[in-house]
Amino acid sequence: MGDIDIITRIRIEHAQAVEGVFTNHVGDIITLAEKMATAVKSNHKLLFCGNGGSACDAMHIAGEFVGRFVHDRKALPALALTSDSGIITAVANDYSYDDIFSRQVEALAQAGDILITLSTSGKSPNILKALEAAKGKGVFTVLFTGEKGKDRKEADMVIAVPGPTTAHIQEAHMTVLHALASLVESRL
Repeated sequence: MGDIDIITRIRIEHAQAVEGVFTNHVGDIITLAEKMATAVKSNHKLLFCGNGGSACDAMHIAGEFVGRFVHDRKALPALALTSDSGIITAVANDYSYDDIFSRQVEALAQAGDILITLSTSGKSPNILKALEAAKGKGVFTVLFTGEKGKDRKEADMVIAVPGPTTAHIQEAHMTVLHALASLVESRL
């Protein structure tokens, strides 16, 4: 397989993942944008978490809400639970890596907040524990995942990207998260 073939395959698989998630979840995306806008208007927080590349995506999108996405506006209360290495390493060392997000949810989340989790497999123990902790606090929960996680019941809403490739699942997650940032800004 030559370079052009590899690039073409990547481009097509990316497009299929992005198109598939929007086709399958356009109603969920609009509903979530409304919930997010309502939450921030009511002085509630948006919390994000994930592992590896998804951890970086959580930090990226929290930055879009605190900073700005397209329009200059007031800062919005968003927090990536992946950002504080002191908390993460303390909890991982003193408890378990499985608890790194649930302990932060326990400490920081309040009823009315929204927790958006990112797990391409839908099986990450620390993500599942965070969802459980959030539900116990009256936090609306969302799981961004791939096709293997589409039937998870731990979250109030599941947005699953069709396709098996982790990179394309993450690319589609970020595209949806950017759409959410745009939709929330338009509502504010």
